[in-house]
Amino acid sequence: MSTTVKAGQVGRSLPRLEGRAKVTGRADYIHNLRLPGMLHGKIFRSVVAHGCIRRIDVAAARQVPGVHAVCVSDDIRRVIANPYYGPAFHDQPILAIDKVRHIGEPVAVVLAEDPHVAEEAARLIVAEYDELPTVTNEVEAMTSKVIVHDVLKPAGTFPDLKHLEGRKGTNLALDFHLRRGDTKKAFAAADHVFEHTFTTQPVMHTPLEPFVSAAEPGDGTLTIHTASQSPSFVRIEIARLLGWPENRVRVKTAFLGGGFGAKLYIKLEALVAALALLTRRPVKIALAMDEQFFTITKHPSTFRIKSAVSKDGRVTARECEVWWNGGAYADIGPRVTQKSGFTAAGPYDIDNVAIDSYALYTNRPPAGALRGFGIPQLVWAYESHTDMIAHALGIDPVEFRRRNLLRDGRPQATGTVMQDAATGKVLDRLVERMGLGRSFDHGQGTIKRGRGIGIGFKASIAPTTSVAILNLYADSSCALYCSTVDMGQGSDTVMAQIAAEVLDVPTETVRVVHPDTDVTPYDMATLGSRSTFHMGNAVKRAAEDVRAKIDALKAELGLPAGSNIPVAELFRRKYGMQAGNIVGVGSFVPDYASPDHDTGLTPNATPFWMVGGTGAEVEVDTETGHVRVTRLINVADLGTPINPRIVETQLSGGAIMQLGFTMQERMEYADGQLLNPTLADYKIPGMRDLPTRIENEAVAATQTSGPFGAKGVGETATFGVSPAIANAIDDAVGVRLTDLPLTPEAVYRALAKGGR
Repeated sequence: MSTTVKAGQVGRSLPRLEGRAKVTGRADYIHNLRLPGMLHGKIFRSVVAHGCIRRIDVAAARQVPGVHAVCVSDDIRRVIANPYYGPAFHDQPILAIDKVRHIGEPVAVVLAEDPHVAEEAARLIVAEYDELPTVTNEVEAMTSKVIVHDVLKPAGTFPDLKHLEGRKGTNLALDFHLRRGDTKKAFAAADHVFEHTFTTQPVMHTPLEPFVSAAEPGDGTLTIHTASQSPSFVRIEIARLLGWPENRVRVKTAFLGGGFGAKLYIKLEALVAALALLTRRPVKIALAMDEQFFTITKHPSTFRIKSAVSKDGRVTARECEVWWNGGAYADIGPRVTQKSGFTAAGPYDIDNVAIDSYALYTNRPPAGALRGFGIPQLVWAYESHTDMIAHALGIDPVEFRRRNLLRDGRPQATGTVMQDAATGKVLDRLVERMGLGRSFDHGQGTIKRGRGIGIGFKASIAPTTSVAILNLYADSSCALYCSTVDMGQGSDTVMAQIAAEVLDVPTETVRVVHPDTDVTPYDMATLGSRSTFHMGNAVKRAAEDVRAKIDALKAELGLPAGSNIPVAELFRRKYGMQAGNIVGVGSFVPDYASPDHDTGLTPNATPFWMVGGTGAEVEVDTETGHVRVTRLINVADLGTPINPRIVETQLSGGAIMQLGFTMQERMEYADGQLLNPTLADYKIPGMRDLPTRIENEAVAATQTSGPFGAKGVGETATFGVSPAIANAIDDAVGVRLTDLPLTPEAVYRALAKGGR
């Protein structure tokens, strides 16, 4: 990737502003927080997947020296009368009430000044349950007589989820349907029909900083310190739970040691809030690594895809059915189901489309947002399906894609016309970088080599709001106040660059203030690769507001608007000394049109399209089934890169994460119990698992509605990794895998059934 430095601030590969603090160990993290009189909480969790709570015996735990309190749901209800939370449905209790719905659900909490004492006491709690039948598979949950929730109360917080409704006698949290054209007629007239089913496994986010939150009670106020991607939402939800106005709740974050969607909405915040109010002391809960497995996961899925294809290799119709395993509590699963459902048919120009996407409750840990927001599960299926169709018809897979690719100016399946989506450029650069069409050594003996590609796209979340404040000081330095959370993606640096570009000052002179809801203005959340576009636009407008006020000050002082008098001199002339401030405010809310309830069609599904493709080269050992990915190429359309170096690391990071989900990661269950809830047994990629070569490229493109032509990038490299590797395995040894992960055992079994 080119890292050419431009004259301005946008386009500079500037080192991250917080880099020195992190490498020297001075960066702030909530895990390091210590408050006077603070109690530590340790959670006692359910060991059954579904059951009515008969009794909870906490007597022995309370007798442990040093234990301050042991709390169950009845205690929580002393300070929060209706202790249920959630961004889509208010379905999740702070501590289990009457019933548990998944293994690992919090049932009780022990509080002590020493966390080790609390942990020891938590082991002494005994709970008895009347066990109930379970449902764990997403497809079976559609018709199962086991109902996870009897009643659902929609949260009504977000505009795109206002249509949710509570349903009885079903495990459906949401079903999204899209209908365009006449698929029945098109299938009846098709020359070829292809149908395949693909599955993805349960995995987890594995941020190396586990969940941590602390609550500090004040005089009629509450301050929450939390490793959260959505401090504004946390404030709103805690205020709702307590029945307080928002100005009595303050939420502060620091740097996050990874998030990837795990640290969105409410996780530990409601629990520490209730405990702090009960004890009138600060309370902190920091989860151990194994507890993360029971807190939030990635949606397992089953995807049935069926395509009608003409003799000349044009896809004329496509039917998609996707079942999403949301676990015991909805979290943001309904949004995943709907937003990903928009694009389930893939980045292809198909006149007749029918999509059914279902969010389902099961007796598994809750599933929520995870880098890609459902899109990697879909691309895995439709890009594998694409290669399978091309091979069956004897058409080169690249040529087949080119014949069907959706390009700017054409309507996507929702009816929204594609704009500023460089799908063709991404495909062309991927083909060129991979050398497809040129000779390739497929290997000798037991080691076979192959190549494959996969491309995908995503509709960014909408509608959402971002607000920024820029404070210019009398010495011409400035501070930027926004609630975008820097969790390793480099957002602080990018936001500072955008502000600096407008103000024509060095980026290093802009200080970014960490999210603090008493100080920094509202931002919906740091998720879905929305920050560069949404908050970036808000920051740009705030900086433009400052510039306009500088010009107004010049006019007030009788100076020409184009005069180059230093800002500090303007302040001195205005106030007679180094004094005063200029404060600029900017907000951004993109246009959006809700999908029609019956057809799912909308003329404006998204403010921008994310496009990404991956190419993979692999070596397959035909004696063992072991697959080694030797080369991974990521090509993305992210508009104009604000910071090319950060873009490159984002692409590498996303691809490596998806590589783990593709090749090795899986939460293993037996008799309902999770077998591998530790990093000793749940293997994320290490250095030896990475390809020798990882190459990244941003195609030349512009997002006309983005700040300086930019849009998000964080998820794009996750889209095509899984199908690219599966397609490469097929190219190498002639076997097709349709279930993730692509383990050596799976490859070996497929080879045993027949391959090259």
